[in-house]
Amino acid sequence: MFLAILLLAGATASSPPQDTAHRAAIEAWREKRMASLRRENGWLTLVGLFWLAPGENSFGSGRSNQIVFPGGTAPELMGSITLSDGKAVAHVQPGIAVTYGGKPVSSIELKSDADGEPTVLAHGRISFYLIKRGQRLGVRVKDSRNPALLAFRGIESFPIDSRWRFEARFEPYGEGKKIRVPNILGTVDEDTSPGAVVFDVGGRSYRLDAVKESGTEELFLIFGDQTNGEETYGGGRFLYAAPPDEQGRVVVDFNKAYNPPCVFTPYATCPLPPLQNRLSIRVEAGEKTYGH
Repeated sequence: MFLAILLLAGATASSPPQDTAHRAAIEAWREKRMASLRRENGWLTLVGLFWLAPGENSFGSGRSNQIVFPGGTAPELMGSITLSDGKAVAHVQPGIAVTYGGKPVSSIELKSDADGEPTVLAHGRISFYLIKRGQRLGVRVKDSRNPALLAFRGIESFPIDSRWRFEARFEPYGEGKKIRVPNILGTVDEDTSPGAVVFDVGGRSYRLDAVKESGTEELFLIFGDQTNGEETYGGGRFLYAAPPDEQGRVVVDFNKAYNPPCVFTPYATCPLPPLQNRLSIRVEAGEKTYGH
């Protein structure tokens, strides 16, 4: 704690906006964040992840199925998902109400999240869809009445502090380079990094390699710091920053650092901070851990 205070006292930060304006902006961001977690299809509704095996994978609430829905939410056997040659096709038992886009289906080829928007099937309060991780395909199951969602009352955060809002410089990697990003599954992905954001704390420079995500120009930062495993989640936190301006400046506001989905459910597949993104300081801003 004392070290963090000393570092912040000498931090080279951007000239912050009026504290009241900054506080209002962060409070509005937090409200939006909480609303997203309370959605009926948010991370708190995730109740299962089942990796598909080649051939037929039955689904329903029966424990003998390969894909098991929560008890009392669905018939014991609803159908199956057949995996063959990298394609997954769902087949629904006659008389079972399963819909896609509000319309009943009996058989449908499933697109995964690697194809953009996945094919989301629904039965009452249950929804399920295909995800792809590496070469594996899995079925993610959500329950809009999951007890974890109903019990959610918010997330504790560090006090809002404009000293953790930095005007960083962006150091581009030209055409982008590949960086190794580990994940909670124990594997390592190669993601494209457009560059690094560099900021100063206590007279020392720190850098974070950004990740380029499809569909957005924002910089995605996966970072760890010395609060991990104590006040914050041991697997690090996430943060987005707007793309650099014409002068190569990027605003990095750690007050918007937030928990990865793995904090809320064991069925998420979160990336972890790359080795070079593990900061040797305590970042006492943003969300604290949840439910630990």
